[in-house]
Amino acid sequence: MIIYSSNALQFREAVETNQITLDIEQAYIQKMGKRPIQGERMAWNNSMQFMERVIRNSEIPDDCGILIEYNIPSTSKRIDFIIAGKDINEQDNFVIIELKQWDSAQATEKEDVVVAFIRSRHRETPHPSYQAWSYRQYLTDMNEAIQNNDLKGHSCAYLHNYHEPKTYDPLKNEVYSSIIKEAPLFYADDTKELQKFLYKHVGKGNGVNLLYLIENGKIRPSKKLIDHINGLFKGNSDFIMLDEQKVAYETIMSLTKDLTSKRTIIVKGGPGTGKSVISMNALGGILSKKKNVKFIAPNAAFRTVMVDTLAKQQVRDKTRTRVLFAGSGQFYDCESNFYDVLVVDEAHRLKGKGAYQYKGVNQIEDIIKASKLNVFFIDDNQRIRPDDIGSVEEIKRIAALHDSEIYEIELTSQFRCAGADGYLNWVDDALQIKETANFNGWDKSAFDFQLFHSPHELLKQIKEKENKGMKSRMLAGFAWTWTKEDEGNRNGEIDDVIIEEHDFSMPWNGRAISTTWAVHPDGIDQIGCIHTSQGLEFDYVGVIIGNDLKFDPQTMTLYADYDEYKDTVGKKGLKKDPAKLTQLVKNIYKVLLSRGMKGCYVYCRDKNLHNYLLERIQLTNS
Repeated sequence: MIIYSSNALQFREAVETNQITLDIEQAYIQKMGKRPIQGERMAWNNSMQFMERVIRNSEIPDDCGILIEYNIPSTSKRIDFIIAGKDINEQDNFVIIELKQWDSAQATEKEDVVVAFIRSRHRETPHPSYQAWSYRQYLTDMNEAIQNNDLKGHSCAYLHNYHEPKTYDPLKNEVYSSIIKEAPLFYADDTKELQKFLYKHVGKGNGVNLLYLIENGKIRPSKKLIDHINGLFKGNSDFIMLDEQKVAYETIMSLTKDLTSKRTIIVKGGPGTGKSVISMNALGGILSKKKNVKFIAPNAAFRTVMVDTLAKQQVRDKTRTRVLFAGSGQFYDCESNFYDVLVVDEAHRLKGKGAYQYKGVNQIEDIIKASKLNVFFIDDNQRIRPDDIGSVEEIKRIAALHDSEIYEIELTSQFRCAGADGYLNWVDDALQIKETANFNGWDKSAFDFQLFHSPHELLKQIKEKENKGMKSRMLAGFAWTWTKEDEGNRNGEIDDVIIEEHDFSMPWNGRAISTTWAVHPDGIDQIGCIHTSQGLEFDYVGVIIGNDLKFDPQTMTLYADYDEYKDTVGKKGLKKDPAKLTQLVKNIYKVLLSRGMKGCYVYCRDKNLHNYLLERIQLTNS
């Protein structure tokens, strides 16, 4: 979506008459349906003065095209400034300019990440050159008009308040050299070089028509992006499909051949049935057919780890891959059938009206409305909060409202927990989620389950597994308060998970690495929660069951303790509905207990629960 567009002459005149900020603001209100924040207005007022001087002094023709605040389709990202025109060889070009008002910055050891003073405090943020490059790459990869019309993209960053230090410049640290080559960096003292850069690429003008190509280009993956993603899947053992997974995948692919009518596919399966393996392969397969497809996952940690698992290379490979992934809350205002296919993993975590930062009414309806074919991977027993509305029944109801033909696929074979179907069935039975034939156990040689009397011993065993090269993590239910970030707990500085009777304490996973905790080196020294582990797999997990789940020996039942369960969102409205709360808390522990592929070690804080599980284990077959 173009917020503001003009030719170079009109832009210069608007700045000279002090109308540019008002013009952009009015266009913003008209296109976005809301007012810009004060910081944005100040940025326009400041940065456009500098850009006007650069454009005027570069002597580029008046008929170059100008875009300001271009909203990248199907994302919430906006590009600061685009200028379009022809170069000396009559090649159609566009140049993306990332504008920054910074006057200082700090380097980091992270690839393409710096620290700058943003919104009243220092924050980690992408290097300006990286931002400019990533926007260009997205448009090149996904805009069909750019691909078909041989429109060539360039990018740069312009920090008009930044003067290069005489000794050491953090922004030009050696770690950023490769990205600066991709998108040059210009400072306050580099305006002549920026003028030459722009003249080189658009100095022959005639660029206004190019704005409409960019605006009206269909969102379709380019051949280069398809080849890139196919290369990531090739030889990646994490995404090899077995048996019924292959059948489910081929069923999905067969239904993508005809998108003339709306269809909904529901893939049902419990933990370990390979839902994510199928969903990721479906993404790759549908993309190879040049369809406009997105992979949706409500959980940010799950999305991040899936990208990291697929693109195990440098950050820029992950960025090209990440454009295909999305959270579940961004489709509320999407036009009908904008996407060919939307693939939704962890669909049981989809939200309804009033969920945090969600502006719509029902995410299931958003997704079905926005796509010709929608594929939901779901497990009804993994809903963990009252606002989780994802269910097979709800998907069917909404699909019927939109005349979407429904197809159902059910997965039954277990591919997690060392193939120990029996263990997962035993967990269902032991947690009193549902009665199963595995009340008396499973094949112990297939899966290692141990119950510990001490959290120290539990942690010791998990760290030993990690040190031996097996991916292992500590997990816990939300039975301890989580100290807020503004109270000094951004990186897990405070040991919130405290078990006084054992003099044991550990921090929750740091917020700074919340989406990468499962694969981050520091993750082994922090305890993960349901939100950073749901949908993910480890070799071994150590699960601390807190006082939020207890066992009553008189009634022989498990129950949730409202006061001990610290997730305020997770228990909202459930104080007088103990059965519902208990079901959700049991679902949480079922998920945590099923994250390990080779083994699960457990410590229970409630002694009655410990004794109950111990008795259940002693009853099991050896």
